[in-house]
Amino acid sequence: MADTVAGPDGRPRCRWCAATPDYLAYHDREWGFPVSDDRRLFEKLSLEGFQSGLSWRTILAKRENFRAAFAGFDVAQVARFTEADVARLLADAGIVRHRGKIEAVINNAQRACELVAKEGSLAAYVWRFEPAPDGLAAPQTVSTSAESVALSKDLKKRGWRFVGPTTVYAFMQAMGLVNDHVEDCVIRAEVARARAAFTRPHQGLDSITP
Repeated sequence: MADTVAGPDGRPRCRWCAATPDYLAYHDREWGFPVSDDRRLFEKLSLEGFQSGLSWRTILAKRENFRAAFAGFDVAQVARFTEADVARLLADAGIVRHRGKIEAVINNAQRACELVAKEGSLAAYVWRFEPAPDGLAAPQTVSTSAESVALSKDLKKRGWRFVGPTTVYAFMQAMGLVNDHVEDCVIRAEVARARAAFTRPHQGLDSITP
């Protein structure tokens, strides 16, 4: 089976984006483009945690509901959620109602505030784990990497939950730490250009105020 499928414009794209119409825009405009915004990084880590055991199609379809339910994934606001918020979220049919995952997002927001106080920003911390170009596997052939294992281990050491190596690798693919579009995908070159022009965040920049 070919690695690509023709999109509506006839150009080749990663085969997975043909699974549902929602995937096409996500594939073309978001997946793999580098991100340095702390809120978007926290959102994606949170949604990857919710995806555990489910499909990304399910989570993507509910993404706007998740954003409304979790204060736009504003880290400082989510860190202040209480048991009343947990009850509210468990009653929200628009999201995945899993107590462990809901409580993990709140816990992780608290841990993110601690991390920002030490590292300057979530982005500065995360991008330290960007793989070296010569150490990458062929696109879409692995579900973990040495870097995702290292980031997962460090996050867990800091008290984060639902951040296993596979979850973290999916996050790294989506947020542009790796360009995992297949070689013949028309978007791969766009992502490569975006990554080349991207300014890697440094400690003290892009910080959140807890």
